[in-house]
Amino acid sequence: MLEKMFLGTYTRRESKGIYSLVLDTDKEELVDLELLTEENSPTYLARSEKGFTYTVTEIDGKGGAGAYDPEFNFLNAVTEEGAPLCYVAVDEARQLVYGANYHKGEVNVYKILDDGSLEATDAVFHDEPVGPHENQNVPHVHYTDLTPDDRLVVCDLGTDRVYTYDVSNEGKLTEVATYVAPAGTGPRHLVFHPNTNYAYLFGELDSTITVLAYDAPTGTFKELQKVSTLPEDFEGFNGGAAIRISSDGRFVYLSNRGHNSIAVFAVAEEGASVTFVQHISTEGDHPRDFDLDPTENFVICANQNTDNLTLYRRDPENGTLTLIKKDIYAPECVCVLFEK
Repeated sequence: MLEKMFLGTYTRRESKGIYSLVLDTDKEELVDLELLTEENSPTYLARSEKGFTYTVTEIDGKGGAGAYDPEFNFLNAVTEEGAPLCYVAVDEARQLVYGANYHKGEVNVYKILDDGSLEATDAVFHDEPVGPHENQNVPHVHYTDLTPDDRLVVCDLGTDRVYTYDVSNEGKLTEVATYVAPAGTGPRHLVFHPNTNYAYLFGELDSTITVLAYDAPTGTFKELQKVSTLPEDFEGFNGGAAIRISSDGRFVYLSNRGHNSIAVFAVAEEGASVTFVQHISTEGDHPRDFDLDPTENFVICANQNTDNLTLYRRDPENGTLTLIKKDIYAPECVCVLFEK
């Protein structure tokens, strides 16, 4: 079986923009790296059900979101003064795109027009007190995506908060709840259990996974468990990066930048706790992102600083990863997104 994926990158050294790559599941190989379009540091990508691609973009010193048709022809970009976004996500029901602006501490909302292009609808700035870590000098919005009941959940690394918003069909935000994480957590990304109202939050600054109970009627989160994603004897810098959950909700995967590993955790049957399973090397430096393929029998990890992808075989019964191949060239890759 041939499975296509898309790669978002920085373009500071060798990369030119957005690439595609193919996983041959029979041969267990990654092949056919192709530049799809030149773009200035498209560091995160999202795809709609209609095949449109939405990306972080920067044009003439202005940052925002860009839109491409299914053949990767450029449609438009909505930009404003300042740094680009760091995360984008698609809301199919309301035909919206959400963006997280790390440097500006801003949540952005865009309407998807009939031709797939974007139009800005709302922007919300955070001004709550920030945490004690040196990287928490100002609010830093890092994640904007949907809850199981189609609210918007936002992680802010700077304020140590997870915000819940109601979203109108026109793309206007109304804050309904805020979860305050322990000081210095640095909330980066989270994933929801596919079958229950539990979420798993990755703290970038303290390298932890936090199990949260989500109360849909109120939009609130409650902490149930917090566990380190690092070995007890690890010393030195580490920054948490990507988090993924298997479609059956049984395993959570997280990438550690510094320890340069993927940490695997088993999820309790009801979803309310996690147990450590495995650390496995990413065979490169700075694993900013990774993804499970559509069969969930494979995982592909991107090492930003060493320009390589690493391919693992995944055991769906016990969740463990086994190295298949490393040193697969992909320049400055920081986002891995399978065509699903």
